Amino acid sequence: MNPTPVSRSRRHTLFFLDTVRRFAPVYLDTEVDMAAVREHRQAARDRGGPRYSTAAYVLHAAGRVLARHPEANAALGGRLRPRIARYPHVNGKLTLDKTLDGQRVVLSTVVPGIQQATLQQIQQHLEQFRDGDPDTMPEFERLRRLHRAPLLVGSTAFRLAARRLRGRDRLMGTVAVTSLGHRPVDGFHSVGGTTTTLGLGRTVDRPVVRDGRVTMAPVMRLSLTFDHRVIDGAEAADVLGELKEHLEEFRTDTAEEPPTTPPAATVREEVS
Repeated sequence: MNPTPVSRSRRHTLFFLDTVRRFAPVYLDTEVDMAAVREHRQAARDRGGPRYSTAAYVLHAAGRVLARHPEANAALGGRLRPRIARYPHVNGKLTLDKTLDGQRVVLSTVVPGIQQATLQQIQQHLEQFRDGDPDTMPEFERLRRLHRAPLLVGSTAFRLAARRLRGRDRLMGTVAVTSLGHRPVDGFHSVGGTTTTLGLGRTVDRPVVRDGRVTMAPVMRLSLTFDHRVIDGAEAADVLGELKEHLEEFRTDTAEEPPTTPPAATVREEVS
């Protein structure tokens, strides 16, 4: 056996995992009846509209729900003087399975302002990054420079960037979504570098009870990992419950129309 250095293309994953070691993760999960989402998706296809992904629906729901929970749409920074930044917008990070420099890696894209974005706008953003080549896309130029830098320089640069509360929402988002639903995975939990991280399992037909009768319905396992340093279990459970409700009651008008109440305009930082 001849050990070899870690591929440069995976260095950002190592830097990220080192950054989130201070998190205090707690794990919740629930099951979501995706019948309304499936009906909306099929109707969109029938009229020649976009082929919406499950991740797009969850990001849409997360934007609306987190806008109502500013304590969960926040980040913690500092050790001697911990500070909380509560963001006035919801930026959703989605992880992507991509190939970079010939290496299969996990990359991410941040969809800004998902508390206001329509479902179609979210889907268009995801398709741009899903179909693009990270070896040439301008959006990944900073990542490529990070990989080319000496190991210590790259690690330090990533840590300093992730430490700053102002700008962390653009780097990591304010809520993270990761999905393994394209494989036979029912549920899993992950830490995405944000106070709340949502994990999407596969959607499969399962028996459910409706109006006192057992019937079959498409069901997805939805997990939520939260950083206990920032919020407590009751707040996280409220977020998960409202996400479930939003997805199970999904309607066309909620998909295409932004909320009528705009968010606040500035980032607020408070000493914890």
